[in-house]
Amino acid sequence: MRKVYQITAEGKVELEKELAELKERRAEIAEKIAAARDYGDLSENAEYDAAREEQGIVETRVVEIEDILQNFELIKPQKANGIVRVGSTVDLHNGKKVTYTVVGSVEADPMEGKISNESPIGAALMGKRVGDKVTITTPKGETTYTIDAVR
Repeated sequence: MRKVYQITAEGKVELEKELAELKERRAEIAEKIAAARDYGDLSENAEYDAAREEQGIVETRVVEIEDILQNFELIKPQKANGIVRVGSTVDLHNGKKVTYTVVGSVEADPMEGKISNESPIGAALMGKRVGDKVTITTPKGETTYTIDAVR
């Protein structure tokens, strides 16, 4: 059974851009490998090893992005009716105010306020409404938030 990735239109554009950049890097990496081969003995050639490692990382990411782009479901913006769904931006408070956007796991970036619907916070928020109190269990313990707004 194939996995379906939930992504926003913005996330799809970002993935397509990253894929194009990675594919452009392939030629550069191939040149590095060819140049490193010219140094001679490959068994003790750090430049060759580094270029091959970089090639492996790039190729792995290319395959991953291509799989996502072949098996995605677009998160469609929905009317803000006060219920938290994937794609919702949620304002919370528990003494201090925080704002999260609930996205699919592919786009999650907590440093930018984008949390996965599969994360402890995202899962606890799903289906809740404005005014609800939500207790979130994290490795640091339990925290209770009140939902101020959903948009």
